[in-house]
Amino acid sequence: VVDMSGLHSLMIRFCQCINSLSPDMQLLETGLFLASFTSPKTAFTFVVLDDFLLDNLECGTSVMNYYSQLRRITSSVFPHLVPDQYRELMRVGRQWRQLKQLKWHGFDYEKPKPKPGEPALFCPACPQPGINVNLAEKNAADPAWLYSRSLVMDGNFKAEHLFLANPTDGLGFMVSNTQYKMHLAKAKNIVNRNRGVYNNCNKATGIGGCACARHSCFVPHSVMNWDGSE
Repeated sequence: VVDMSGLHSLMIRFCQCINSLSPDMQLLETGLFLASFTSPKTAFTFVVLDDFLLDNLECGTSVMNYYSQLRRITSSVFPHLVPDQYRELMRVGRQWRQLKQLKWHGFDYEKPKPKPGEPALFCPACPQPGINVNLAEKNAADPAWLYSRSLVMDGNFKAEHLFLANPTDGLGFMVSNTQYKMHLAKAKNIVNRNRGVYNNCNKATGIGGCACARHSCFVPHSVMNWDGSE
C-alpha cells in the first residue's frame, strides 16, 4: 500500500459473505485505488494520489521525483531497497486524473461518454447559454455585446516537435486527432494550389489555439499542433 507516509506491506483479508462486494470494490470503499483490478497486489491511497496531482500541478513534480520522495520517506537510509512501483504510479496517476476530471464535470459510470471539449472549463465570465445566460430572459433593449463572445486565435512556433504523451483525443482542450487529420487532408489540397505554403512536414512545428479575447481563457476543443504551417 502506497501512502503519503511511505510504502507499507499489509495483509488484507476480504469479506467472504454472500452479499459482499468484489475484492476491488471493497478496497475502493476503504479509499484504496488498485494498480490492477484483476489481480490486486499494489494499491494507492486516495490521499497520496490527490497529493501527487497537486504537487504535479503547482510544483511541476514529475512521477519519478515524487516516487523517489516516497521511497526516501519509507527508508531514509536505504531508499533503493524500497520496492519500485514507479510504473504503477504513472499509470494510476493518469487514471486518477481522468476520473477526477469526469467527476468535476458531472460524469459518472451511468452517464454517456463525454462529448468533445466537455471535460474542460470555458471562460466563466463569457456568455454561455444554459450556464450563466438565460436566453429566455433576453431583453431587446440589451446591447448586443452582452450576449456575444470575442475570440482570438494565436500560435506559438517555438514549441517545436512537442506531442502529448497521453492525448485525451478531443475530450479536453486539444482537438481530436481524427477530425484534425481530416481537416489537414482537405487543407493540403487547398494550400497546394497556392504553390505550397504547406511544407508537408510530418512533425509539429508549434501549437495554436483559440481563446477568449477579454479574459484569455482557452476554448475547449480548439488547441492543436501546427502541422507544417499556420
